Parts: sequence; C-alpha cells; structure tokens
Amino acid sequence: MSASAGHGSQTVESARRALAARLKAAGSDADELDARLLVGAALGLDLTGMVTGAKRTLTPDESDRLESLAVRRLAGEPVARILGSKEFWGLPLQLSAATLVPRPDTETVVERALELLRADGTAGRALRIADLGTGSGAILLALLSELPNALGFATDISAEALQTAGRNAAELGLADRATWIKCDYGSGLTGAFDLIVSNPPYIPSADIAGLDIEVREHDPRAALDGGADGLDAYRALISQSAGLLASNGLLVVEVGQGQSGDVEALMTASGLSPTGPPRADLGGVPRAVSARRLPR
Repeated sequence: MSASAGHGSQTVESARRALAARLKAAGSDADELDARLLVGAALGLDLTGMVTGAKRTLTPDESDRLESLAVRRLAGEPVARILGSKEFWGLPLQLSAATLVPRPDTETVVERALELLRADGTAGRALRIADLGTGSGAILLALLSELPNALGFATDISAEALQTAGRNAAELGLADRATWIKCDYGSGLTGAFDLIVSNPPYIPSADIAGLDIEVREHDPRAALDGGADGLDAYRALISQSAGLLASNGLLVVEVGQGQSGDVEALMTASGLSPTGPPRADLGGVPRAVSARRLPR
C-alpha cells in the first residue's frame, strides 16, 4: 500500500482507523495500538483526548505530521523509536540512538532479582547494585524503584547511553541513588556488590542480518552483537562479576534462546553457584539466568 495515501478531511477517529488499516495491510501485528500511539503523538493527545475529540477534523498540519510518522512506521521504524520513549516496568523511559528499546522479556531479569532478594530477606537493606551495559537504565531504574534503600551503579561504553540513562533517573526521581560509569561491563567498578544484573549483547554476529528490520536497522549494533557464538559478553562480565560480588551476592543476566545452559556453565566455571532453573519469559523461553557467590 502506498505510504502517501491521501488524507482528505479526516476526523481523529477516521485517521486512526485508516492508519491501523494501512499498518495491518503492511503486516503489523500491533496495528491498532501503533495507530493509536502515532495519532496521539501527532496530535498531542492522550487516550482520553482521542476519545473525547474523536469527531474533530484534523488540520492540514496535523495530517502532515501524522503522515510523516506513518511513513516512518511503514518503513519499519519501531513506534518506540518514533516516539523517543518506551515504558518498562511501568516506568516511562527516554531512548536515544545509543540505547536498545527495552523489551518485556527483560523484565524477567528484574522479576528474578527481586524474587531472590525477597527470598533472602535482604530486599529492604542498603544493597549495592551494579547494572553492566545499562543502555537506557531500564533494569537498574526498575530495581531502584522497588528497592528504596538500594544504591545503583551502572556502566556502559557509550557516553550517550549513560546520558540518556541519567536523564531517565532524574525524571523518575532516582538520580540521587544512581551513579553512571563509562567502562566496559564491570571493568571500571570496585567494591563488593550484593546484586549484579545485565542484559548484554547476545546475538551471534552471523544472525544479525536475519533479524527483524525493527531490530536490525534501528537498535545499536554494539548492543546486539555477541560475537561468533553470542557468548563474548558473558565471558567478560561473568568473570568480572565473580570478583565484584559480595559473599552471597547475586548475578542475574538475560540470555538468548538456547543460551541458558552455556551461560550457567560459564557461571559455574567462574566459581558461582546457579540458583535454580532460569526464569522463563512470557513466551516460555528461559530468559533470566542467575547465580550466587557462595561464602568462601
């Protein structure tokens, strides 16, 4: 379908319906949601405003703004990139070109970490948490929002990503408990951490060309490429984490499909003790792998 279909004199509701139909015809499986988000962004309306203003006619400027957003979406740009933000763990996060779009699968890491801390009875303590390769800050900020006495230390090799994460922390009122460090995974950290979390790059290099266009063309390659077997980042961060964890400290990482066994083996080889089966995401894929540094 042409990306430049004529607008006519559309109402808010007819514009939303027309865009949803175009997205569906282009193969979108979230056409209704995407259309609502894009119309809302183009017109500056929240859901209530779209309902109450459903019969209002769009101005030519509004139609042009909506069309420009529609063209970007039809070309494969994710809605979160177009809007510049994405919700994660109920928190609104700003994005930049240097950050991944946070995905629901990654909430599994937060769930697993909180589950283990609560089982230990340590969730209320003044925990030290490190997030290695933080990107937008999603995992760390979700944990800080749930653990009011915790302090967070986040690393990334990208200064732009750290600036984005810092803005997110400020917007969420968490800046006073978060420290941002430019380094490769845990290489710039010192001291003992009660919890280390990470969603590192884990796509095998040869598989990137076959990824969905939304990921392949719009997520930063450095946040995707896990080397020849997808495990390069784990080799680095697991060995670093083994030296940074406090006694009984926890490591929780996101893994790709089919990687949980290999990552658990790397943890064991570094002297860490896996804490039970990986936690599966909503699709049933083992997604959050965790281990503990046992007292020596």
